[in-house]
Amino acid sequence: MQEHWILHRFSEFDHKPALIYKKKQYSYRELRKGCIKWIDELKERGISPGEGVAFTGDYSPERCMFLIALLVNRNIAVPLGRSENKNVEECLKESYASHFFDFKKDSNYQYRCLAQDKSHPLLEKLRDLNKAGLILFTSGSTGKPKVVLHNFNKILSKYQKSRKAYRVLVFLLIDHIGGINTLFRMLSSGSALIFEGARTPESICRAIEEYKVQLLPATPSFLRMLLISKLYEKFDLSSLEVISYGTEVMPESTLRALQKIFPKVEFKQTYGLSELGIFGTKSQRSDSLWLKIKGDKVDTKIVDGKLWIRSGEAMLGYLNAPSPFDEEGWFNTEDKVEVDGEYIRIKGRTNDDINVGGEKVHPSEVENVLMHMKNVSEAMVFGRSNPVLGNIVAAKIKLIEDEPLAQFEQRMREFCKDKLAPYQMPCLVEIVNEIPYCERFKKRRVKEVI
Repeated sequence: MQEHWILHRFSEFDHKPALIYKKKQYSYRELRKGCIKWIDELKERGISPGEGVAFTGDYSPERCMFLIALLVNRNIAVPLGRSENKNVEECLKESYASHFFDFKKDSNYQYRCLAQDKSHPLLEKLRDLNKAGLILFTSGSTGKPKVVLHNFNKILSKYQKSRKAYRVLVFLLIDHIGGINTLFRMLSSGSALIFEGARTPESICRAIEEYKVQLLPATPSFLRMLLISKLYEKFDLSSLEVISYGTEVMPESTLRALQKIFPKVEFKQTYGLSELGIFGTKSQRSDSLWLKIKGDKVDTKIVDGKLWIRSGEAMLGYLNAPSPFDEEGWFNTEDKVEVDGEYIRIKGRTNDDINVGGEKVHPSEVENVLMHMKNVSEAMVFGRSNPVLGNIVAAKIKLIEDEPLAQFEQRMREFCKDKLAPYQMPCLVEIVNEIPYCERFKKRRVKEVI
């Protein structure tokens, strides 16, 4: 039987460093050997191609080897990330997994064979294709998470073309489409992936300095935290060549501040969704939030100010919800955009919009104005229910130095009066010590009902 192309690629890189974890380096030869070891173990346990295999845990060499082994063995991989952040039993049920590997620490795990009494038509369709599968769970920010099923081979086909190798600091999680993209894009190009367990500004900066990291994929919220910490003054981050960002809207103020601090770094905006995968993008400029989505199998269109995409790498469907595709295969991303020729600018998800007396308010637009104010470290805008207007605009503000709330509100109204419409102006302001973030380092923006 012909060897899977990913294992063959690893053999080409041989002694090059593939993974660095807890100061230990693993070569591509060791990575390949570990994958084969896991493939043998899957077979010894009688885990056949087409069966769903769920596993917990954050990035580590062992879990990466395990995920690749599931791909090669043509299983349906169900990465669940950190078990404490999910209802594991519900995820196992909704993914129809037959096997569960609960990784407690590094290579230590508990195995459980699951007695699932039913399957799903989409899973049977994938099994008929004799291809590996990937199941991801959406963030569930607007309700119950949806269960996304992908043909894993289709996602990975674009990585067969080798690209430039980097020393990359892994940031996004292994159960996220962005984390999957980082893992396979970089390993298929002979890059070295550095896993830093803690995702704090200090631990990330220390790792960049120690390992001379060239590429940092992160979220705008984390990059804002990095700016606030000023740890770039304490650590040597001169090795950085590229900082990529995505998963949420980047405030203009944050991008400008980053470019001032890292003038030699290329800033690259990424775009993708759990349902469609990660797309190639081209920015107008490194300092621009305007981008163009590109790819041989990607079509885009704008309908009523929203971005629609048709992709050859799209999911097979949801396992717990109706198909979101129209008859021609188009998917409504629910992202509001502005258009400038071939380029678009993401304004934010329509689900985040605040309906104030019939007027739509985009939180990211208001946040961008607030973060241009003096003494504002961070801002998060959200909706709060109101019996008259339906909703009003509320804001949580983190200040650089202490300031009385009444004084800040007065300054805010004066600063924003010619920058925001009256219905966009925050009516309720709360000074907070920390802005709430989810585990993916995105703002936890929840509409409040009172």
